[in-house]
Amino acid sequence: MNVRSLEVSNFRNIETLSFEPGEGVNVIYGENAQGKSNLLEAIWLFTGLRSFRGSKDRELIRFGEEQAGLDLVFDNDVREMTAGLTIGEKKKAVLGGVPQETVNRFMGEFLAIVFAPSNLELVRGGPSERRKFLNQTLCQLKPNYAHRLAQFNKILQQRNILLKDLTYHSELYDTLEIWDERFASFAAYLILEREAYLKALRPSLLDFYEGISGGREEIDVQYDTGHAYESKDGPSLKEEVLQQLMLNRKEDLAAGFSTIGPHRDDLSVLLNGVPVKAYGSQGQQRSAALSLKMAEAAVIRDLTGKQPVALLDDVMSELDIHRQDYILNHIEGWQVFITCCEPTDILKSKCGTGNMFEIKDGKLCSSISAS
Repeated sequence: MNVRSLEVSNFRNIETLSFEPGEGVNVIYGENAQGKSNLLEAIWLFTGLRSFRGSKDRELIRFGEEQAGLDLVFDNDVREMTAGLTIGEKKKAVLGGVPQETVNRFMGEFLAIVFAPSNLELVRGGPSERRKFLNQTLCQLKPNYAHRLAQFNKILQQRNILLKDLTYHSELYDTLEIWDERFASFAAYLILEREAYLKALRPSLLDFYEGISGGREEIDVQYDTGHAYESKDGPSLKEEVLQQLMLNRKEDLAAGFSTIGPHRDDLSVLLNGVPVKAYGSQGQQRSAALSLKMAEAAVIRDLTGKQPVALLDDVMSELDIHRQDYILNHIEGWQVFITCCEPTDILKSKCGTGNMFEIKDGKLCSSISAS
């Protein structure tokens, strides 16, 4: 998977920009607030997922403009593809010259992983950050997962509305069973897919963390549903979820929302068997978060046969020389985009056939071959 070219117009602080990166490591450098992260964000949007910075569409459009435009040419390891994205009142997507109903159509076509400073919340933040980590990857790997996740969220919303209404309309009580049935069916699917993904992730995670930490600790991940489900197939797990919904019905009615399910599940990240969130140092937390993201890339490659593009936003400045060197050696053969304020000697030496690009006020003002 390689980005061949990117055309940007009226996106964030970028008025117009043409970008032709190299196949290996690409270093995008410049002072703060010049547009480095904006360039990575523009690439990321072609995964079909939302901004990795949590921004609303309106915030992506250059101030004073009505819409932003992005055009990407990429090699998906099979053939060269083109994709276009217009961000205005609504998003409009084009893939291979053909207009698409939604940007979700990009999912599975352009694959990428991103690591940004906010990804530290993956380890030290709340459960929603870790669920997002699981959902983002699975949506790229399996577009059907994205569809079923959306369906589950709609069912969850309707069930929660009903739980609130039952306080005043007890005659609706029998309809709760209908929503429970649908809820349990989609919940079982999501739980099994997440657990299967973590099983695939674990070997690469252990290997990468051992290398980046110098083998000082052992990392592990566990999927936490709050209940020890025993079933390993969809129909049986659905019945278990239904049973838990019945057992929790009193709590759900009192709370006015669904107190169990995939929307409440968590991912435990452990070092030597203890939660890194509670007991890990800042360095250990950063290494754990980075290891999770790099292992994510390995799983995508192993399951699709395509190496995802890696977007590393302001990662190197917080790492010592050993960790920088390990990462740069580990990503050999990938197309990587690294942002920084000033490229270090190790970045310059490891760029290979890639390029170094300086960005200033939303414009690429130089492109220097690092070879």
